[in-house]
Amino acid sequence: MANIKSQIKRNKQNEVRRERNKAVRSALKTSQKRVQAAIAEGDADASLERAREVSRALDKAASKGVVHKRTAARRKSRLAKAANAVGSAD
Repeated sequence: MANIKSQIKRNKQNEVRRERNKAVRSALKTSQKRVQAAIAEGDADASLERAREVSRALDKAASKGVVHKRTAARRKSRLAKAANAVGSAD
């Protein structure tokens, strides 16, 4: 256990950030699963709309440092590719 005042504060800040990041990552995973479900159903409109929402959420998470910017770009690319494939299949 830290006995330096500044380190005690830093530990508290890190814990708060860890919890917030965990919540954001969990929400991202859930929204990505919803896009995958819409793609599996073959619903082109819903998959494209949800993919846009997830893309925005990934950009926000990357800007806040919750996920790496390249990780966000890779996930956005894969989701867009899958969503567009459903749209063009109709």
